[in-house]
Amino acid sequence: MNFSYYPVYRLLTGAAFGAVRPFLQGLARLAGENEIAWQQRLGRYELLPMDRFAGRPRIWLHAASVGEVGAAVGIVAALETALPNCAVVMSTMSLNGRRMAMEKLNPGVTKVLAPFDFVRSVRPALAFFRPDILVCLETEIWPNWLTEAQRAGIKTAIVNGRISVRSIRNYVRMRPLFRQILARMDALSMIRTEDADRINLLGALPERICVNGNAKYDLLINSVAPAEQERFVKLLNLSGKETVFVAGSTRSSEEAAVLDAYDHIRRFFPDTLLIITPRHVERAYKIESLVRERGLVCQLRTDLNETGRRRVAPVVIMDTIGELQSLYGVASIVFCGGSLVPKGGHNILEAAVWGKPVIYGPHMDDFLDAKELLEAAGGGLLVRNGRELAQTALFLLHHPENAKRMGANARQAVMANKGAAGRHAEIILRILGESGFKKR
Repeated sequence: MNFSYYPVYRLLTGAAFGAVRPFLQGLARLAGENEIAWQQRLGRYELLPMDRFAGRPRIWLHAASVGEVGAAVGIVAALETALPNCAVVMSTMSLNGRRMAMEKLNPGVTKVLAPFDFVRSVRPALAFFRPDILVCLETEIWPNWLTEAQRAGIKTAIVNGRISVRSIRNYVRMRPLFRQILARMDALSMIRTEDADRINLLGALPERICVNGNAKYDLLINSVAPAEQERFVKLLNLSGKETVFVAGSTRSSEEAAVLDAYDHIRRFFPDTLLIITPRHVERAYKIESLVRERGLVCQLRTDLNETGRRRVAPVVIMDTIGELQSLYGVASIVFCGGSLVPKGGHNILEAAVWGKPVIYGPHMDDFLDAKELLEAAGGGLLVRNGRELAQTALFLLHHPENAKRMGANARQAVMANKGAAGRHAEIILRILGESGFKKR
Protein backbone atom coordinates (compact mmCIF):
# COMPACT_ATOMS: atom_id res chain seq x y z
CA MET A 1 0.00 0.00 0.00
CA ASN A 2 1.63 3.23 -1.16
CA PHE A 3 -0.07 5.62 1.25
CA SER A 4 1.45 9.05 1.89
CA TYR A 5 1.19 10.57 5.34
CA TYR A 6 1.88 14.05 4.03
CA PRO A 7 -1.82 15.02 3.53
CA VAL A 8 -2.40 14.10 7.17
CA TYR A 9 0.62 16.21 8.24
CA ARG A 10 -0.62 19.12 6.15
CA LEU A 11 -4.13 18.87 7.60
CA LEU A 12 -2.92 18.62 11.19
CA THR A 13 -0.45 21.49 10.93
CA GLY A 14 -3.04 23.63 9.17
CA ALA A 15 -5.61 22.97 11.89
CA ALA A 16 -3.03 23.60 14.63
CA PHE A 17 -1.74 26.89 13.23
CA GLY A 18 -4.22 29.14 15.03
CA ALA A 19 -4.05 27.21 18.28
CA VAL A 20 -0.27 27.07 18.64
CA ARG A 21 0.47 30.54 17.25
CA PRO A 22 0.12 32.37 20.63
CA PHE A 23 2.31 29.74 22.28
CA LEU A 24 4.98 30.08 19.59
CA GLN A 25 4.86 33.84 19.84
CA GLY A 26 5.39 33.61 23.59
CA LEU A 27 8.42 31.39 23.10
CA ALA A 28 9.78 33.82 20.52
CA ARG A 29 9.44 36.71 22.95
CA LEU A 30 11.20 34.73 25.67
CA ALA A 31 14.03 34.01 23.22
CA GLY A 32 14.44 37.74 22.60
CA GLU A 33 12.87 37.96 19.16
CA ASN A 34 11.40 41.33 18.18
CA GLU A 35 8.33 42.01 16.05
CA ILE A 36 10.31 41.95 12.79
CA ALA A 37 11.68 38.51 13.69
CA TRP A 38 8.20 37.25 14.56
CA GLN A 39 6.81 38.46 11.25
CA GLN A 40 9.56 36.56 9.45
CA ARG A 41 8.54 33.41 11.32
CA LEU A 42 5.12 33.92 9.75
CA GLY A 43 6.64 34.22 6.28
CA ARG A 44 6.37 38.00 6.04
CA TYR A 45 9.49 39.70 4.71
CA GLU A 46 7.99 42.79 3.09
CA LEU A 47 10.40 45.15 4.86
CA LEU A 48 13.35 43.66 2.98
CA PRO A 49 14.51 45.43 -0.19
CA MET A 50 13.99 43.19 -3.22
CA ASP A 51 15.19 45.51 -5.98
CA ARG A 52 18.74 44.10 -5.78
CA PHE A 53 17.34 40.64 -6.65
CA ALA A 54 16.04 41.78 -10.04
CA GLY A 55 17.33 39.74 -12.98
CA ARG A 56 19.57 37.56 -10.82
CA PRO A 57 19.43 33.81 -10.11
CA ARG A 58 18.07 33.34 -6.61
CA ILE A 59 19.38 30.71 -4.21
CA TRP A 60 17.72 30.18 -0.84
CA LEU A 61 19.92 28.31 1.64
CA HIS A 62 18.40 27.15 4.92
CA ALA A 63 20.36 26.14 8.04
CA ALA A 64 19.12 25.21 11.48
CA SER A 65 21.65 26.95 13.70
CA VAL A 66 25.31 27.76 14.24
CA GLY A 67 26.69 24.41 13.11
CA GLU A 68 24.85 24.38 9.80
CA VAL A 69 25.72 28.03 9.14
CA GLY A 70 29.36 27.04 9.58
CA ALA A 71 28.96 24.61 6.70
CA ALA A 72 27.06 27.19 4.65
CA VAL A 73 29.84 29.79 4.79
CA GLY A 74 32.17 27.88 2.47
CA ILE A 75 29.32 26.90 0.17
CA VAL A 76 28.18 30.50 -0.20
CA ALA A 77 31.75 31.61 -0.94
CA ALA A 78 32.04 28.95 -3.66
CA LEU A 79 28.68 29.97 -5.15
CA GLU A 80 29.63 33.63 -5.27
CA THR A 81 32.96 32.82 -6.90
CA ALA A 82 31.41 30.64 -9.59
CA LEU A 83 28.29 32.77 -10.10
CA PRO A 84 29.06 36.36 -8.97
CA ASN A 85 25.64 37.60 -10.03
CA CYS A 86 23.65 35.21 -7.83
CA ALA A 87 21.36 36.49 -5.07
CA VAL A 88 21.64 34.40 -1.90
CA VAL A 89 19.13 34.24 0.94
CA MET A 90 20.35 32.61 4.16
CA SER A 91 17.68 31.55 6.65
CA THR A 92 18.17 29.99 10.07
CA MET A 93 15.89 28.53 12.71
CA SER A 94 17.79 30.03 15.66
CA LEU A 95 18.79 33.56 16.60
CA ASN A 96 22.33 32.36 17.31
CA GLY A 97 22.49 30.95 13.80
CA ARG A 98 21.36 34.27 12.35
CA ARG A 99 23.95 36.13 14.42
CA MET A 100 26.67 33.87 13.05
CA ALA A 101 25.36 34.38 9.53
CA MET A 102 25.49 38.16 10.05
CA GLU A 103 29.08 37.84 11.27
CA LYS A 104 30.46 35.34 8.75
CA LEU A 105 28.60 36.12 5.51
CA ASN A 106 29.14 39.22 3.43
CA PRO A 107 26.57 42.06 3.39
CA GLY A 108 25.32 41.02 -0.04
CA VAL A 109 23.70 37.90 1.45
CA THR A 110 20.16 38.42 2.77
CA LYS A 111 19.94 36.91 6.27
CA VAL A 112 16.53 36.07 7.70
CA LEU A 113 14.80 33.83 10.21
CA ALA A 114 13.06 30.85 8.66
CA PRO A 115 9.28 30.58 8.46
CA PHE A 116 7.47 28.04 10.59
CA ASP A 117 6.56 24.87 8.71
CA PHE A 118 2.92 25.83 8.26
CA VAL A 119 1.52 26.26 4.77
CA ARG A 120 0.29 29.73 5.76
CA SER A 121 3.88 30.68 6.62
CA VAL A 122 5.95 29.01 3.90
CA ARG A 123 3.66 29.89 1.00
CA PRO A 124 3.98 33.71 1.38
CA ALA A 125 7.71 33.33 2.09
CA LEU A 126 8.26 31.46 -1.18
CA ALA A 127 6.05 33.92 -3.07
CA PHE A 128 8.09 36.83 -1.73
CA PHE A 129 11.59 35.54 -2.47
CA ARG A 130 10.66 33.45 -5.53
CA PRO A 131 13.86 31.39 -5.35
CA ASP A 132 15.07 29.35 -8.28
CA ILE A 133 16.29 26.72 -5.84
CA LEU A 134 15.66 25.98 -2.16
CA VAL A 135 18.63 24.27 -0.51
CA CYS A 136 18.43 22.72 2.96
CA LEU A 137 21.62 21.91 4.87
CA GLU A 138 22.31 18.70 6.76
CA THR A 139 19.02 17.22 8.07
CA GLU A 140 16.58 20.08 7.60
CA ILE A 141 13.60 18.27 6.07
CA TRP A 142 10.45 20.39 6.45
CA PRO A 143 7.46 18.72 4.74
CA ASN A 144 5.23 21.74 4.08
CA TRP A 145 8.07 24.02 3.05
CA LEU A 146 9.64 21.57 0.62
CA THR A 147 6.32 20.40 -0.80
CA GLU A 148 5.10 23.96 -1.41
CA ALA A 149 8.40 24.75 -3.14
CA GLN A 150 8.12 21.67 -5.35
CA ARG A 151 4.51 22.51 -6.23
CA ALA A 152 5.62 26.02 -7.21
CA GLY A 153 8.21 24.61 -9.61
CA ILE A 154 11.15 25.55 -7.38
CA LYS A 155 14.10 23.15 -7.46
CA THR A 156 14.91 21.58 -4.08
CA ALA A 157 18.10 20.02 -2.74
CA ILE A 158 19.87 18.89 0.40
CA VAL A 159 23.59 19.61 0.68
CA ASN A 160 26.14 18.63 3.31
CA GLY A 161 23.48 16.10 4.21
CA ARG A 162 23.87 13.78 7.15
CA ILE A 163 21.62 11.38 9.04
CA SER A 164 23.22 9.96 12.16
CA VAL A 165 22.86 6.50 13.62
CA ARG A 166 21.14 8.16 16.56
CA SER A 167 18.48 9.86 14.42
CA ILE A 168 17.82 7.28 11.71
CA ARG A 169 15.44 5.30 13.93
CA ASN A 170 13.15 8.31 14.31
CA TYR A 171 13.35 9.12 10.61
CA VAL A 172 12.45 5.56 9.64
CA ARG A 173 9.29 5.80 11.74
CA MET A 174 8.31 8.81 9.63
CA ARG A 175 9.31 7.30 6.31
CA PRO A 176 5.74 7.35 4.92
CA LEU A 177 5.77 11.12 5.50
CA PHE A 178 9.19 11.76 3.98
CA ARG A 179 9.11 9.32 1.07
CA GLN A 180 7.11 11.47 -1.37
CA ILE A 181 9.03 14.65 -0.51
CA LEU A 182 12.50 13.12 -0.81
CA ALA A 183 11.63 11.31 -4.03
CA ARG A 184 10.82 14.65 -5.66
CA MET A 185 14.03 16.40 -4.56
CA ASP A 186 16.40 17.26 -7.39
CA ALA A 187 19.66 16.49 -5.58
CA LEU A 188 20.86 15.12 -2.26
CA SER A 189 24.56 15.83 -1.73
CA MET A 190 25.53 13.88 1.38
CA ILE A 191 28.61 13.88 3.62
CA ARG A 192 29.33 10.15 3.80
CA THR A 193 28.34 6.94 2.04
CA GLU A 194 26.43 5.92 5.16
CA ASP A 195 24.41 9.16 5.00
CA ALA A 196 23.64 8.44 1.35
CA ASP A 197 22.42 4.94 2.21
CA ARG A 198 20.16 6.28 4.96
CA ILE A 199 18.58 9.01 2.82
CA ASN A 200 17.95 6.39 0.16
CA LEU A 201 16.29 4.20 2.80
CA LEU A 202 13.94 7.09 3.58
CA GLY A 203 12.81 7.39 -0.02
CA ALA A 204 15.29 9.53 -1.97
CA LEU A 205 16.02 8.29 -5.49
CA PRO A 206 19.50 6.72 -5.71
CA GLU A 207 20.34 8.42 -9.03
CA ARG A 208 19.93 11.81 -7.36
CA ILE A 209 22.17 11.03 -4.38
CA CYS A 210 25.90 11.77 -4.28
CA VAL A 211 28.62 11.92 -1.62
CA ASN A 212 30.79 15.04 -1.39
CA GLY A 213 32.25 15.26 2.11
CA ASN A 214 31.78 17.74 4.93
CA ALA A 215 31.74 21.44 4.05
CA LYS A 216 32.61 22.35 7.62
CA TYR A 217 36.20 21.33 6.92
CA ASP A 218 36.67 24.37 4.71
CA LEU A 219 35.45 26.82 7.36
CA LEU A 220 37.60 25.14 9.98
CA ILE A 221 40.73 25.44 7.86
CA ASN A 222 40.08 29.13 7.27
CA SER A 223 39.26 29.78 10.93
CA VAL A 224 42.76 29.14 12.25
CA ALA A 225 43.77 32.69 13.14
CA PRO A 226 47.14 33.19 14.89
CA ALA A 227 45.97 36.62 16.08
CA GLU A 228 43.09 34.98 18.00
CA GLN A 229 45.49 32.46 19.48
CA GLU A 230 47.74 35.27 20.68
CA ARG A 231 44.73 37.08 22.15
CA PHE A 232 43.98 34.09 24.36
CA VAL A 233 47.63 33.74 25.33
CA LYS A 234 47.47 37.28 26.76
CA LEU A 235 43.98 36.95 28.20
CA LEU A 236 44.86 33.73 30.02
CA ASN A 237 48.22 35.09 31.15
CA LEU A 238 50.13 32.18 29.64
CA SER A 239 53.90 31.98 29.78
CA GLY A 240 54.19 29.01 27.43
CA LYS A 241 55.35 26.66 30.17
CA GLU A 242 51.91 25.67 31.46
CA THR A 243 49.89 22.65 30.48
CA VAL A 244 46.48 23.75 29.19
CA PHE A 245 43.67 21.22 29.38
CA VAL A 246 40.60 22.39 27.42
CA ALA A 247 37.29 20.58 27.88
CA GLY A 248 35.02 21.81 25.10
CA SER A 249 31.23 21.61 24.68
CA THR A 250 30.74 19.68 27.92
CA ARG A 251 27.34 18.44 29.02
CA SER A 252 25.86 17.85 32.46
CA SER A 253 27.72 15.14 34.41
CA GLU A 254 30.78 15.37 32.16
CA GLU A 255 32.26 18.21 34.19
CA ALA A 256 32.64 15.90 37.20
CA ALA A 257 34.67 13.46 35.07
CA VAL A 258 36.77 16.34 33.73
CA LEU A 259 37.48 17.59 37.25
CA ASP A 260 38.42 14.08 38.39
CA ALA A 261 40.87 13.88 35.48
CA TYR A 262 42.20 17.33 36.38
CA ASP A 263 42.89 16.17 39.95
CA HIS A 264 45.03 13.31 38.58
CA ILE A 265 46.83 15.58 36.12
CA ARG A 266 47.76 18.15 38.79
CA ARG A 267 49.59 15.51 40.83
CA PHE A 268 52.19 15.30 38.06
CA PHE A 269 51.69 18.68 36.35
CA PRO A 270 50.73 21.12 39.13
CA ASP A 271 50.77 24.19 36.87
CA THR A 272 48.03 22.83 34.61
CA LEU A 273 45.31 25.28 33.63
CA LEU A 274 41.85 23.74 33.15
CA ILE A 275 39.38 25.52 30.87
CA ILE A 276 35.81 24.22 30.83
CA THR A 277 33.49 25.35 28.04
CA PRO A 278 29.94 24.11 28.61
CA ARG A 279 27.77 23.42 25.57
CA HIS A 280 25.11 25.67 27.11
CA VAL A 281 26.69 28.79 28.64
CA GLU A 282 23.79 29.30 31.05
CA ARG A 283 25.20 26.34 33.00
CA ALA A 284 28.43 28.20 33.75
CA TYR A 285 27.33 29.20 37.24
CA LYS A 286 26.42 25.62 38.16
CA ILE A 287 29.87 24.51 37.02
CA GLU A 288 31.43 27.32 39.02
CA SER A 289 29.71 25.97 42.16
CA LEU A 290 30.89 22.46 41.35
CA VAL A 291 34.49 23.67 40.98
CA ARG A 292 34.40 25.63 44.23
CA GLU A 293 32.93 22.65 46.09
CA ARG A 294 36.15 20.83 45.24
CA GLY A 295 38.18 23.59 46.83
CA LEU A 296 39.43 25.00 43.54
CA VAL A 297 39.68 28.65 42.62
CA CYS A 298 38.10 29.62 39.32
CA GLN A 299 37.26 32.61 37.14
CA LEU A 300 34.57 33.18 34.55
CA ARG A 301 35.58 34.24 31.06
CA THR A 302 33.43 37.37 31.33
CA ASP A 303 35.52 38.47 34.31
CA LEU A 304 38.61 38.60 32.10
CA ASN A 305 39.62 41.17 29.51
CA GLU A 306 42.71 42.02 27.51
CA THR A 307 43.31 45.43 29.07
CA GLY A 308 42.33 44.78 32.67
CA ARG A 309 41.86 41.65 34.70
CA ARG A 310 43.87 38.65 33.53
CA ARG A 311 43.64 35.02 34.44
CA VAL A 312 45.23 33.99 37.77
CA ALA A 313 43.03 31.03 38.81
CA PRO A 314 43.86 27.43 37.88
CA VAL A 315 40.37 26.91 36.42
CA VAL A 316 38.56 29.10 33.89
CA ILE A 317 34.91 28.58 32.95
CA MET A 318 33.87 29.95 29.57
CA ASP A 319 30.51 31.72 29.75
CA THR A 320 30.63 33.27 26.28
CA ILE A 321 29.48 32.08 22.85
CA GLY A 322 31.64 31.71 19.77
CA GLU A 323 35.15 31.58 21.30
CA LEU A 324 35.77 27.85 21.63
CA GLN A 325 37.27 27.46 18.15
CA SER A 326 39.93 30.09 18.90
CA LEU A 327 40.45 28.80 22.45
CA TYR A 328 41.57 25.42 21.15
CA GLY A 329 44.62 27.18 19.74
CA VAL A 330 46.23 27.45 23.21
CA ALA A 331 45.42 23.90 24.35
CA SER A 332 47.98 21.25 25.16
CA ILE A 333 45.32 18.52 25.09
CA VAL A 334 41.60 18.63 24.35
CA PHE A 335 38.59 16.68 25.54
CA CYS A 336 35.53 17.15 23.34
CA GLY A 337 32.30 16.79 25.33
CA GLY A 338 28.83 15.53 24.59
CA SER A 339 30.55 12.18 24.09
CA LEU A 340 30.83 10.56 27.52
CA VAL A 341 27.05 10.90 27.67
CA PRO A 342 24.65 9.93 24.85
CA LYS A 343 24.38 13.36 23.25
CA GLY A 344 25.96 12.55 19.89
CA GLY A 345 29.27 14.31 20.52
CA HIS A 346 30.52 17.60 19.11
CA ASN A 347 32.88 18.65 16.35
CA ILE A 348 36.29 17.25 17.26
CA LEU A 349 37.78 18.75 14.10
CA GLU A 350 37.59 22.24 15.64
CA ALA A 351 40.54 21.22 17.81
CA ALA A 352 42.16 18.96 15.23
CA VAL A 353 42.63 21.78 12.74
CA TRP A 354 44.85 23.52 15.31
CA GLY A 355 47.05 20.43 15.46
CA LYS A 356 45.86 19.41 18.91
CA PRO A 357 45.50 15.84 20.22
CA VAL A 358 41.79 15.19 20.75
CA ILE A 359 40.15 12.88 23.28
CA TYR A 360 36.45 11.99 23.15
CA GLY A 361 33.97 9.52 24.55
CA PRO A 362 32.07 6.66 22.87
CA HIS A 363 28.93 8.64 21.98
CA MET A 364 30.01 10.33 18.74
CA ASP A 365 26.97 9.38 16.65
CA ASP A 366 26.51 12.86 15.18
CA PHE A 367 30.16 13.14 14.12
CA LEU A 368 31.09 9.67 12.97
CA ASP A 369 32.76 11.03 9.84
CA ALA A 370 35.06 13.22 11.95
CA LYS A 371 35.75 10.38 14.40
CA GLU A 372 36.63 7.94 11.62
CA LEU A 373 38.79 10.54 9.89
CA LEU A 374 40.91 11.22 12.99
CA GLU A 375 41.17 7.62 14.07
CA ALA A 376 42.29 6.52 10.62
CA ALA A 377 44.99 9.20 10.71
CA GLY A 378 46.03 8.52 14.29
CA GLY A 379 44.83 11.93 15.42
CA GLY A 380 42.11 11.06 17.95
CA LEU A 381 41.68 8.85 20.99
CA LEU A 382 38.44 7.36 22.29
CA VAL A 383 37.88 6.83 26.02
CA ARG A 384 34.97 4.97 27.59
CA ASN A 385 34.68 6.81 30.91
CA GLY A 386 36.19 9.39 33.22
CA ARG A 387 38.87 7.02 34.50
CA GLU A 388 40.14 6.39 30.97
CA LEU A 389 39.98 10.13 30.27
CA ALA A 390 42.40 10.75 33.16
CA GLN A 391 44.71 7.92 32.08
CA THR A 392 44.79 9.03 28.45
CA ALA A 393 45.36 12.68 29.30
CA LEU A 394 48.25 11.76 31.58
CA PHE A 395 49.78 9.48 28.96
CA LEU A 396 49.81 12.29 26.40
CA LEU A 397 51.31 14.75 28.87
CA HIS A 398 53.99 12.28 29.95
CA HIS A 399 54.79 11.58 26.29
CA PRO A 400 54.78 14.98 24.58
CA GLU A 401 56.31 13.55 21.40
CA ASN A 402 53.27 11.27 21.04
CA ALA A 403 50.91 14.18 21.66
CA LYS A 404 52.71 16.32 19.10
CA ARG A 405 52.62 13.58 16.47
CA MET A 406 48.97 12.91 17.19
CA GLY A 407 48.10 16.59 16.80
CA ALA A 408 50.02 16.83 13.54
CA ASN A 409 48.18 13.78 12.22
CA ALA A 410 44.86 15.35 13.18
CA ARG A 411 45.59 18.59 11.34
CA GLN A 412 46.88 16.81 8.26
CA ALA A 413 43.70 14.72 8.11
CA VAL A 414 41.54 17.84 8.09
CA MET A 415 43.69 19.60 5.51
CA ALA A 416 43.56 16.60 3.19
CA ASN A 417 39.75 16.78 3.10
CA LYS A 418 39.22 20.40 2.17
CA GLY A 419 37.18 21.28 -0.89
CA ALA A 420 33.85 19.74 0.12
CA ALA A 421 32.14 23.15 0.16
CA GLY A 422 33.03 23.64 -3.48
CA ARG A 423 31.71 20.21 -4.42
CA HIS A 424 28.37 20.87 -2.72
CA ALA A 425 28.21 24.26 -4.46
CA GLU A 426 28.75 22.56 -7.82
CA ILE A 427 25.64 20.44 -7.22
CA ILE A 428 23.59 23.57 -6.52
CA LEU A 429 24.90 25.27 -9.64
CA ARG A 430 24.17 22.23 -11.77
CA ILE A 431 20.56 22.07 -10.58
CA LEU A 432 20.24 25.83 -10.96
CA GLY A 433 21.45 25.58 -14.54
CA GLU A 434 18.97 22.80 -15.24
CA SER A 435 16.16 24.99 -13.90
CA GLY A 436 16.66 27.45 -16.73
CA PHE A 437 16.08 30.35 -14.36
CA LYS A 438 14.47 33.37 -15.98
CA LYS A 439 15.45 36.98 -15.56
CA ARG A 440 12.81 38.88 -13.67
